[in-house]
Amino acid sequence: MSGGRRFRWMGLTVVAGLLVACGGGGTAAPVGGETAAPGGEERVLNLFAWSEYVPQALLDGFTAETGIQVNYDSYASNEEMLAKISAGASGYDLIIPSDYMVNIMVAQDLLEEIDLSKIPNITNIDESLPYTYDPDHKYSVPYMWGSVALAVNTDTVATPPASYAELWNPEFAGRLVLLDDSRQIIGMTLLTLGYDPNTKNEAELDAARVKLLDLVPNIRVFDSDTPSTVMLSGEADAGLIWNGEASIAHAEDAAIDYIYPSEGAIFWYDNLSIIKGAEHVGAALAFIDYVLRPEESVRITAEFPYSNPNKAALEFLKDTDPDAYAAYMDFGATNPPAEALANSYIIVDVGETTSVYDEIWTEVKTATGG
Repeated sequence: MSGGRRFRWMGLTVVAGLLVACGGGGTAAPVGGETAAPGGEERVLNLFAWSEYVPQALLDGFTAETGIQVNYDSYASNEEMLAKISAGASGYDLIIPSDYMVNIMVAQDLLEEIDLSKIPNITNIDESLPYTYDPDHKYSVPYMWGSVALAVNTDTVATPPASYAELWNPEFAGRLVLLDDSRQIIGMTLLTLGYDPNTKNEAELDAARVKLLDLVPNIRVFDSDTPSTVMLSGEADAGLIWNGEASIAHAEDAAIDYIYPSEGAIFWYDNLSIIKGAEHVGAALAFIDYVLRPEESVRITAEFPYSNPNKAALEFLKDTDPDAYAAYMDFGATNPPAEALANSYIIVDVGETTSVYDEIWTEVKTATGG
């Protein structure tokens, strides 16, 4: 997931307070020991992650404390990342794959097992969340989580949609922003038809293809990077976007609301994982542990307002900035209601059927001129 602008109700309070009052806080990782650079390991970490998803202040703090320089390359989708890694892109140590992609990469032997004994802050993770893709964190450590649901400008839409199906209404002609994400958008369409978003049934997928092509006249733009910008500029009245992007938009314009559709929302869980054969495993482990410190994890939420899987971080936020904590807990995009979680789905690997999803997506993007 990604988002290019700071979340103002937190970014101006918590982050500034952390930099001044906490000074980086937490338990320092060993600088010259086994965790930071075992066996004379070069003091470098090559991070390959979603664009604008890791705060620069976090990277700078990690480097200042450990002496490990972080090189940050970015990608726009799980599939783009997988393609580069599978093609032999060398030099990367750490990535941020989503739930289903963890399983795909494990099956392809592309991830290292994680030595959790080197990550004492793993105890800060909220284990009540459904990490079904890797329940023991053998290959992944939770980073952020969230959902994809309906964003709507209540100033321009008289009756906000309560379901995905309403996005096909003629009133939205040329006024929708959708994520540029095949599994999310095809998944939404399958749910609209009453099907499983992870179906392998070719008849159901063909029905979804036809249904999604019917939506083309309503699509203004596909945007996975900053769909909030399209909402805030008035180019789109509604859409299907990341919860963090909805939070950014809502913070700047309270008329933009986030609605969990009646068909059920797709939730996602992003993770830190180490690439198979990584040259800087020690640096990767040190970075993961650093990210899990409460004050550093809150820094991520302040800048990129997705849901935070770090229970210690939320307690830290509650203690240090009650107003920001209340804002986080009171907005459904960051703190989803129980009924939304109960009526939720997670994307899973569909194996060889992935090619069918790819064919549908290519046809849809071609029809929109994308």
